[in-house]
Amino acid sequence: MNRTLYLISCAAPPARHVATGIRAAQSAGWDVCLVLTPSAYRWAEEDGENEVDALRKLTGHPVRYRYKLPSQSDVLPDPDALLVAPATLNTLTKWADGHADTLALGLVTEGLGLPLPIVALPYLNNAQAQHPALSRAVSTLRKAGVTVLLDDGTPEGRGFRPHRPKQGDVTAYPWELALDALPSGS
Repeated sequence: MNRTLYLISCAAPPARHVATGIRAAQSAGWDVCLVLTPSAYRWAEEDGENEVDALRKLTGHPVRYRYKLPSQSDVLPDPDALLVAPATLNTLTKWADGHADTLALGLVTEGLGLPLPIVALPYLNNAQAQHPALSRAVSTLRKAGVTVLLDDGTPEGRGFRPHRPKQGDVTAYPWELALDALPSGS
């Protein structure tokens, strides 16, 4: 039986190629449930209604992006792990500060208190990486047990290396690195 991975994608260019990450996770034995930030969902919608539907068909689950009403049942199975990819500066800093104003943030802030492996694979440019809130957020999340895959010059720093503004290569986004940091999905 496959274990369930919540893939939480933020509005960064690799989110437009999230199907690549989904397929890689499925190949590793995960049942993938996709949760998008509201902005990432809007991007998928603007790519055409068929994009959201294609992602639903690929995962076999509804694509979630907002909180359900208290009277509504959960439509996704409980997660065995959380992967935030791509993780943006906005999400990392809000997550570290305990904000839960979107479903994506609510899941990851709550996830810190659950016995779940959590991996974050950022996508940042090197100007964003210089923001003073980033190092504090990454340190906070790492201390809370999150594997933050960011090559930030710290001893724990390995993973995504920020690129020059407007010079990112989404085809080189290391989905496999994030999946390798999770426990086996099968």
